[in-house]
Amino acid sequence: MAHDHHHADTRKHTHSHDHNHAHSGTDLDWAEMAGHLESQAELFAPLYESALSWLGKEVTEPGLIVDVGSGPGVVSCLFAEVFPGARVLAVDGSEPLLDRARARAERLAVGDRFGVLAGELPEVLEELDYPADLLWAGHSLHHLGDQRAALTAFAERLAPGGTLAVLEGGLPSRFLPRDIGIGRPGLQAQLDALQEEWFTRMRAELPGSVAETEDWPTLLSAAGLKYARTRSFLLDLPAPASDRARAYAVEIFSRLRDTFTDGLHAEDRATLDRLLDPADPASLHRRSDLFVLAVRTVHTAVRPV
Repeated sequence: MAHDHHHADTRKHTHSHDHNHAHSGTDLDWAEMAGHLESQAELFAPLYESALSWLGKEVTEPGLIVDVGSGPGVVSCLFAEVFPGARVLAVDGSEPLLDRARARAERLAVGDRFGVLAGELPEVLEELDYPADLLWAGHSLHHLGDQRAALTAFAERLAPGGTLAVLEGGLPSRFLPRDIGIGRPGLQAQLDALQEEWFTRMRAELPGSVAETEDWPTLLSAAGLKYARTRSFLLDLPAPASDRARAYAVEIFSRLRDTFTDGLHAEDRATLDRLLDPADPASLHRRSDLFVLAVRTVHTAVRPV
């Protein structure tokens, strides 16, 4: 499951940072997801910090960083902390999420270098006052119907020598061993297949949807950029899970159960019910073998000088 669909989806809004795609349809409301988006991005902070540290070696002293599809701004604020000389602009289709991003920046004392821009992507980027030295699209590109056209629009907003960083792909997240002692072994692989089908439907239902081979380096080159590098980053939170990791897993599996009730094998549905029953010793709330293991992939490319 190259996309890792452990994130939600939106109507025409787009934002990022690894939201749980599992939901009862493909037409969702980002603002309703705000708490989940923040808690997930906070849990994944070590992974994002590793990615940003790597970007810091690729992009030296950026003046303006634009987070395209910022959501509630957890990663936007990380950029402000990792690049203390940069201004950061969080761009999203959801004003309530941008309100949270601005409030987070103030709490973290980076508000003087932090701005927000609300509007539909990629068109809203035409409102930028200055070209970006670093433009970050973290799991936001796949919410846009025409990804090739969006990459071209992103590239046009870069300064000469500026970098576009696209977070897409990676590996499906894992939370449990293959055999968990109840139900059929391999539950998560079954859920992966359902999420792949969901993701395909979500993409097809986007306005202006265009099918595209997800060869990101080739697409970045086609946008007129000089393809630079690809690197993947690991989040490894081993068992026994922290309270935060446990709460995240419960939320993910709850959404999966609610989304895929009709498509699930009866035994798998019964297993999910047990996993989500706090009174069951085999539940996610009580098991000792729960972990979080995730991989995210970043592709970078540079606008020629």
